[in-house]
Amino acid sequence: LVWIAAGLFFGPLLLLGLLVQAWPGTVHLFLEPGQIADIEAMYGPGVKQLGAREADADFGMFGFYIWNNVKIGFQTFATGVTFGVGTVLFLLFNGVQIGTVAGHLVQAGLARSFFSFVSGHSALELTAIVLSGAAGLKLGLALIAPGSLTRSAALAEAGRVAGRIAGGAALMFCAAAFVEAFWS
Repeated sequence: LVWIAAGLFFGPLLLLGLLVQAWPGTVHLFLEPGQIADIEAMYGPGVKQLGAREADADFGMFGFYIWNNVKIGFQTFATGVTFGVGTVLFLLFNGVQIGTVAGHLVQAGLARSFFSFVSGHSALELTAIVLSGAAGLKLGLALIAPGSLTRSAALAEAGRVAGRIAGGAALMFCAAAFVEAFWS
């Protein structure tokens, strides 16, 4: 399930990253002009704090990043109860979004500032998204193929394992948020 989640997430991420670089206009299919301007401003020349969003202080950014990261992870995990459909959609959506942003920033000549910001925390964050997806797929699989158990019993059994995976991913998201706010 980890490999499936990784493919659903990293496949679109890599595809869109390359597609947007090869055909720059593709970015407009996935991002609105205001979003494009915002991401360019976050990593553009002369920016005071790379990646800064809704807060000026590092501690404020830490709270923002925790909220954002854990929200993505929880959505990806919890929507596994929709027979895995929600998990698949969140993995695909996040892969498309991150790939589009990364591809556009590279194509726009902002690769150095973007990658210097994300290099410290991205391994934790992206791995946590994949693990959240695997946990969500585990829930979905329990509902699709419960075996000799009832669907509710299979879901409860899968939920114990998936919950531990999601909890570990949440810790990874928090660690990534700490690095993102105080180091990146």
